Amino acid sequence: MQVRIKLFAALRERAGAREVELEMPEGALVADALERLRALTEGVPVVMAVNQEYADPGATLHGGDEVALIPPISGGAVGASHSRLTAEPLALDPLVERVRDPRAGAVVTFLGVTREVAELEYEAYAEMAERQMAEIVARAIERHGLCAAAVEHRVGIVPLSEASVAIAVSAPHRAEAYAGSREIIDEIKAKVPIWKKEEGEWARGVTPEP
Repeated sequence: MQVRIKLFAALRERAGAREVELEMPEGALVADALERLRALTEGVPVVMAVNQEYADPGATLHGGDEVALIPPISGGAVGASHSRLTAEPLALDPLVERVRDPRAGAVVTFLGVTREVAELEYEAYAEMAERQMAEIVARAIERHGLCAAAVEHRVGIVPLSEASVAIAVSAPHRAEAYAGSREIIDEIKAKVPIWKKEEGEWARGVTPEP
């Protein structure tokens, strides 16, 4: 069977292509595909995503699966829940409007901005990233009893002092609002397939766990 594998960030640049194609036997595992790609991934800890979910090395591949190779991520849209990737500048006011709720006694916002360099460049596995962000927000709402949460993340070029990620959450009390906002940004940076290039180099990130 043929397996087409999407590439991102440093791996895309290393391969000189957005996809590679492997001919694999029926019943092949994720581990088998990773072994075949060792020359491409040398020195880069990677995981594989299958159908937009992080996959265990023992998972079986099937013809027609959507497969992507995920290098370490360095990334962060959600009224009761809103999540979005965008190439446009971010603004907090629209997110604050999305999370307004008569039950809320606190609204917490967060902006992550470019600092110290002229610009940053972000790349994302968009379909998976937006789904992962939506799941992160939904979990934070449930875990912390939030009224609503919204997050948007830039892709493309983000100039100095402009925001790359914007978050707004509302909750009955400030402690829950602060905790929910912190969890959302921490989870985005740890799990969402977004990559950051700074001064021509892809930033070192974390390898997400399947």
